Amino acid sequence: MTVQDLIKSLDLTVLSGDEEALSRPVTGGYCGDLLSWVMGRAPQDGAWFTIMSNLNVAAVAALTDISCVVLTEGVSPDPALLERARKENLALLQSPEGAFLLAGKLYAMLHG
Repeated sequence: MTVQDLIKSLDLTVLSGDEEALSRPVTGGYCGDLLSWVMGRAPQDGAWFTIMSNLNVAAVAALTDISCVVLTEGVSPDPALLERARKENLALLQSPEGAFLLAGKLYAMLHG
């Protein structure tokens, strides 16, 4: 599955990320809002579901080499995060749904 497949399946809104970013593989997921916890546990090539929307999200995404960040619960990114995500070509996505529901749907898609 790719980030683009995830976007279509979960009806996500793309906030940033070009074709290259959206073609990255998604092989798992992680739900978390404590950045230090995410840094040590989020899987490479995963989708990170979070309500965190500050600039530090981009740094954690880069450190963990995740495929995309999904802002849940309708959260909008801080302007600094959006700017950094665009600069670093991070796939930053948004959904009105909660992390639990989104992660469950991703799990079903990957492990059907």
